[in-house]
Amino acid sequence: MKLDKIILLFLLLVLPGIMYFYLTTGYNNFIKLEVIGEEDYSIDDFSFINQNNDIITKDSMTGSIYVANFFFTSCPTICPKMTRNMSYLQDKLSVFPNIRFLSHTVDPFNDTPEKLLSYVDSMKQKNIYIDLSNWDFVTGDKDKLYQSASNYFVNATSDSLAPGGFLHSEYFILIDKQGRVRSGVDKSGNTVGAYDGTNEAQMKDLINDINVLMAEYKKPLKIDKN
Repeated sequence: MKLDKIILLFLLLVLPGIMYFYLTTGYNNFIKLEVIGEEDYSIDDFSFINQNNDIITKDSMTGSIYVANFFFTSCPTICPKMTRNMSYLQDKLSVFPNIRFLSHTVDPFNDTPEKLLSYVDSMKQKNIYIDLSNWDFVTGDKDKLYQSASNYFVNATSDSLAPGGFLHSEYFILIDKQGRVRSGVDKSGNTVGAYDGTNEAQMKDLINDINVLMAEYKKPLKIDKN
């Protein structure tokens, strides 16, 4: 009976610490995220304005891992759920430094910085809490916003027949510190590419993959002895 208690305490107290050590120090050489796109591909330069009228650029995001998505404040369908799931990610990943979140509107004519800030406030009424210290909601030139979606390998466009007048991807995109799109693989070994922002299970997959990416940056560099 005493041995059983010791084993149980090990599983509850020691094993999680060991797993965390290997994830955060990067010595788990058997896991690595895929880089999406052609060799040397990274997100194009961009410049948008956030909810506080601050300019957000590719350069200002470089050096941070971030999760990007596309939405609009008057979206009648999937956007509130996507925002809720992004809020979930932000909460679960709050222990990590240098991680950010970037939500692009697909309706810049209506989604001014003031409207974006109002949207953030309105989410509180739905128990969706947003920390703006590392989450930017951005607007800007429509064509450049839509081109940015293409750079992330997702879609965004206006469509009078679509609910709310716009079509946009439901996917969350993981970007590394160099501006590259990154992705884990599924159970069949296929590259995921992006993560369904309406799917809670995929949010957990994304959190796991961000842990792996964090570990990748903590992994000691190999020194060429030759």
